[in-house]
Amino acid sequence: LIFIMRLQEFVTVLVRDPRTQKEDSWHSYIDYEIFIHTNSMCFTRKTSCVRRRFREFVWLRQRLQSNAVLIQLPELPSKTPFFNMNNPHHVDHRRQGLQEFLEKILQDALLLSDSRLHLFLQTQLSPEDMEACVSGQTKYSVADAIHKFASLNRRFPVEEEERKKGKKDADSDSESSSSGLGPSDDSVSCGCKASPASEES
Repeated sequence: LIFIMRLQEFVTVLVRDPRTQKEDSWHSYIDYEIFIHTNSMCFTRKTSCVRRRFREFVWLRQRLQSNAVLIQLPELPSKTPFFNMNNPHHVDHRRQGLQEFLEKILQDALLLSDSRLHLFLQTQLSPEDMEACVSGQTKYSVADAIHKFASLNRRFPVEEEERKKGKKDADSDSESSSSGLGPSDDSVSCGCKASPASEES
C-alpha cells in the first residue's frame, strides 16, 4: 500500500514593529510590518515582509467586501478620534486588531483568491497601483509585481529555488526603476520599505 501524506497548509501572519513615519513638518502616521510565512499554494512567495498603514487596511477591507458581497468580513480596529500615536497602548491595541483582521481574512478561501490581498501582503504597491495591476492596466502582472518586490528586497531571505532566478532578474532589471514596482524610500526593517503616502492615517 502506498500512503500519500498531504502536508497541512498553513499561513502565519504577524503584524509588528509599528513605526512613526513623517509625511511633512505637520503630519505623521504609523505603519506596521506585515510578515507572512506560508506553504500555501495560493501564495506566490512563501515568505514576505511589507509595511502598511491603517488607511491601506481600510482600503483593502472595502475592496474585499465589494468583491465578496455575501461574506461578512471581520471588522478593523475602530478609527477613533482619540487615537494617540504617542500612546504605546493605543498603538499596540491597533496592531493587535490589524493582526486579528488579517488572520481571519486568510482563513477564507474565497478572499484568498482576490489578487488585491496578495499585492497588499507581498508588494509595496500603493492602492492605486494595486487596482491598476488587478484590472490589467499595467505592463506587469500580479505575480511579476510580487517577484519584482522580492528581488528588490535583497536583505530578506529568499527560497533556495528562486535564488538563481532572482540573480537573473536582478541582472536584467537595472533600468526598471521607473516601473512603479519598487519601493521608494529607505525606512527599512528586515528589508521592508515604508509605503509612500500623502494622507493622514
